[in-house]
Amino acid sequence: MPWNGGKSVYEYMLDTRDSRGAGFFVLMDPDRVKLPDLVEQAKICAGSGVDVLLVGTSLMLGQGFTGTVKAIRDAVDIPVVIFPGEKSQVSECADALLFLTLLSGRNPDLIIGEQVRSAPMIKSIGLEAISTAYLLIESGRSTSVEFMSNTRPIPANKPDIALAHAMVAELFGLKLVYLEAGSGAEHMVPDEMVKRVSEDSALPVIVGGGIRSPRDVAAKVNAGASFVVVGNHLEDSDNHFDLQAFVNAAHNG
Repeated sequence: MPWNGGKSVYEYMLDTRDSRGAGFFVLMDPDRVKLPDLVEQAKICAGSGVDVLLVGTSLMLGQGFTGTVKAIRDAVDIPVVIFPGEKSQVSECADALLFLTLLSGRNPDLIIGEQVRSAPMIKSIGLEAISTAYLLIESGRSTSVEFMSNTRPIPANKPDIALAHAMVAELFGLKLVYLEAGSGAEHMVPDEMVKRVSEDSALPVIVGGGIRSPRDVAAKVNAGASFVVVGNHLEDSDNHFDLQAFVNAAHNG
């Protein structure tokens, strides 16, 4: 049964930010974790106060996407939101989808092409689509999203370039800006960039990639992030003991 908090997922996200200081999201990758372990991880996340579960992957090599989303959705009572790696990652079993446009790149297929192909399906199943500017930020090594998107990231030492792209997103009428260092990033999105974009753009900012500690989470929140995403670090069950500290860092800054 889809999550139903009496409001849209986007409204819930903003309420979470306003009432808790920031939201904490966990990204679940079906290509990296087996389904039973994903479901167990989802339950632990929900029990620890995680605000939203993101589900998505760059390739989707194995288990069926809709079945994966449904299994996670049935296991928790918090929003399950698709973070699509490509156009086929759409499912009526999710509560919402981040409708991404890779504004940092110059690959037209990821700015408008994939979106045109997925929009009819999204509309036909009535899935809430949260329009999001996806900005890939240099992270010290080549990441999966950089390779698969065939785009260059924004230099990490150029916060003004990131801000200019966020301004475009705002003028386009998008709802969120996602600053992404990428899966397995060597370096996080710099605090200076998070601060610059958060202060001078009206859009809520999501930050993800390379975040490995509650202190990292708190730093992004204190720099102005509305939402912080952790993925790879929490795929290791040995790190689940620390999950509550991650949540508290986001909610308390």
